[in-house]
Amino acid sequence: MSPQPLNRRSFFAAAGAVSLGAALAACGGDTGSAQSVSQSDVDKALSTPTELTFWTWLPNVDREVALFQKKYPAIKVNVVNAGQGTPQYTKLRTALQAGAGAPDMVQIEYQYIPTFTITDSLLDLRPYGAAALKSQFVDWTWGQVTGAGGEIWAMPQDTGPMGLLYRQDIFDQHGITVPKTWDEFADAAHKLHAADPNVYLTNLAANQAAAWHGLLWQAGAKPYVSTGKSDIAISVSDNISKRLGSYWGGLARDGVIGTEPDFTDAWYSALNNGKYATWITAAWGPVFLSGSAKATAGKWRAAPLPQWDAGSPHSGNWGGSTTAVIKTTKNPIVAAMFAKFLNTDPASTKMFATEQFLFPATKAVLADPAFAGDKPAFYGGQAVNQVFADIGNTVSSSFQWPPFLDQVVTDWTETVGKSLADKTDTVAALDQWQSRITAFAKNQGFTVGGK
Repeated sequence: MSPQPLNRRSFFAAAGAVSLGAALAACGGDTGSAQSVSQSDVDKALSTPTELTFWTWLPNVDREVALFQKKYPAIKVNVVNAGQGTPQYTKLRTALQAGAGAPDMVQIEYQYIPTFTITDSLLDLRPYGAAALKSQFVDWTWGQVTGAGGEIWAMPQDTGPMGLLYRQDIFDQHGITVPKTWDEFADAAHKLHAADPNVYLTNLAANQAAAWHGLLWQAGAKPYVSTGKSDIAISVSDNISKRLGSYWGGLARDGVIGTEPDFTDAWYSALNNGKYATWITAAWGPVFLSGSAKATAGKWRAAPLPQWDAGSPHSGNWGGSTTAVIKTTKNPIVAAMFAKFLNTDPASTKMFATEQFLFPATKAVLADPAFAGDKPAFYGGQAVNQVFADIGNTVSSSFQWPPFLDQVVTDWTETVGKSLADKTDTVAALDQWQSRITAFAKNQGFTVGGK
């Protein structure tokens, strides 16, 4: 789905300034895996009148929920929009801290799962048969919802493998071919801006830490590696990261790419008036762009990201959500069955793709000719969904997120993002980012390694 603005407020402000150190102390032990529930227990739970609450910001999700309620008429699911992204997480943390008011199920973006597992807030879905569903999902998504001990913290719902949307007409006008490598991309950036100072090859938004993380992911970086609830290696200024910093910082200082904030009126206008010839985005981008840059219909095409190694294609991910079950639910069996149904039932997953226009996490929908073969006129009749489905097969499953992402994003915006906007030394800014995150993590009680 479309991205949430990641210029987050401080991680703990929303939870009454609760210390993560306290959470580490409270949750330091291994809770283990609960016993698997029997089919008779499942059948009994699903036939017993039960009322659940589901927090989600998806529009019209009542239609998918209705499918579940039709199959299990004893169950009533109350759908609540508690805010999109940050506002919802704020309310969830507050409810969890208060010990009252939390939902049974909740929509959580992949990158925020560690934020809630570190506080032992999510239900391990293994006892409810979730492991048997692994093969139904795009491989890398399973890595995003699986814990270090094999726990299954959520069910994948949608994804955002990253690719390149580009203006075919601008490329043709200036004799630019689709860049296969980042070196070719840099050459094209200089060539295009020299030919027309009013046009830039792309915009790398200085407020968009999510895109930066996706580019790190593509490059094979491992910026955060947790080996336990209190141990984390932080490596946002290692050699891979600094290669990205040197590359993008150099293009920004040369003035051949834009760095303006994205998802603003000025940015929308720029996409419509041809200021940018490409958008480095994710699989939700094609639908989003077709609604936001209608003046450019028919002029865009899609391609994989340029590569650091043309012989070994890779991509990263930007966006996508899951359905998780909150551990305090009084009806864990029914809540777990709902999370599974919502994200694996063929009718439900097809609805997500065709009504909410989410990019699928299930292999079945991705392979559906009606989805993969769709050829929108906005993209000149190109099968854009197939392009991004293929890209999804090149996303690594080993990328991890930190359990204090809000702080990481704030620090990125004030260091790396600022360097891009100000055309200063991005490599030096990476060192500042590393130092700030490390200091925060240590202050919260983590044992920190990495570079």
